[in-house]
Amino acid sequence: MNKAFRNAIRDIFTDQGLIIFLILVPLVYPLLYAFIYTGETVREVPVVVVDADGSTRSREFVRRVDATADVRIISHAASMSEAEGYVRRREAYGILQIPADFTKRLARMEQTRVGVFIDMSGMLYYKAVLAATTDVSLAMNADIKVERAGNITQREDEITQHPLRYEQVALFNPQSGFASFLIPAVLIILLQQTLLLGVGMEAGTRRERMERSHHFPPTEEFTLDARQLIEDAQTTELPTRSHPRRPQPQHASRRAVRQLLGRSMAFLVIYIPVTFYCLFVVPRLFSLPQIGNPWEILLFALPFLLASIFFAITIGSLPRNREIIILLVVFSSIPMLFLSGVSWPGSAFPWYWKAFSCLVPSTFGVNGFIRLNTMGAHLPEVQHEYLVLWGQVFVYGLLAWWVTRKNELLKISLRSYRNDAEA
Repeated sequence: MNKAFRNAIRDIFTDQGLIIFLILVPLVYPLLYAFIYTGETVREVPVVVVDADGSTRSREFVRRVDATADVRIISHAASMSEAEGYVRRREAYGILQIPADFTKRLARMEQTRVGVFIDMSGMLYYKAVLAATTDVSLAMNADIKVERAGNITQREDEITQHPLRYEQVALFNPQSGFASFLIPAVLIILLQQTLLLGVGMEAGTRRERMERSHHFPPTEEFTLDARQLIEDAQTTELPTRSHPRRPQPQHASRRAVRQLLGRSMAFLVIYIPVTFYCLFVVPRLFSLPQIGNPWEILLFALPFLLASIFFAITIGSLPRNREIIILLVVFSSIPMLFLSGVSWPGSAFPWYWKAFSCLVPSTFGVNGFIRLNTMGAHLPEVQHEYLVLWGQVFVYGLLAWWVTRKNELLKISLRSYRNDAEA
């Protein structure tokens, strides 16, 4: 185990690619994402107005909308076709249309309307414009009711404006910010994906070194060529040499355990400070919500890291070289985020996607971390995610041991074949 640990540490810190993916990427990417979304919410969305009424009341409505923090009136268009030109040219993301009978209908004590047309290619634009115009319409409704009520006291005006007073409280994300919603999930995905990259590339490096030094087949796996070599060795009458210190097939299981524990501990030791940086330092630097217990978050992170490492060792045995794992991980990063249930509710997934998402550690890691860190839950309240992660540690640990044992068996067989052939 000590030798495997030292070898893994040596391979990591002597490989520039591994240093980049295991250390530099987790240090830089969270800062990059957080800087991009540091504004949290979209402000001053450009909107063009089509005011066919042109009355004092309609101009007041437009002024109130422009005074909100979410919307900025950039122009007044004479027609809807002119206003649509602004949207097509991306000079505006919304159109505010006031009909010609806006004031007349209010004077006749009839219900009037205001048209709001929003570019739905960006959901944040939709949220900002709709919220601003809705708030202004509610405020003007209250003022119109007071004008017509004929009240005497200010208290009567307040009751007329708001017979039922309500208070809106945004739980766990007070500013309704995009970064507070997205960054915690991205941090967990980033830890898992960089581990997949690092472990896969390290396995590819070991495979390439083995090919150069021992002239083994082009992979550590049981390929047809490797099987043929072993079968030929078993049927060829070659003198055999036995040495008490030469590894035997019956030693493969014990060697696989030592190899697996050593490699896993090497990645775990490196990723403990990386995890602390991503889960505690980055949110504090950008004032993201952090109301969880740090020790409980670290306890939750332990099975997530172990499950991700064993998962990475299992997946890392599939590609034949270290470059393919990069393509595989980059391709799967966005699906992993979607499968976590952050961007789209997991309850709305088809059953087969739900089943597939349960195979990935990040699905339970994201949901558990958000509840612990952002929602202030305690470890017993995320017991389901916590136990599932430990279950993944056990299952992927067995798979990683099986993969490692298979490689050890192949190396022992091929080494024996080569020694016997040379004898």
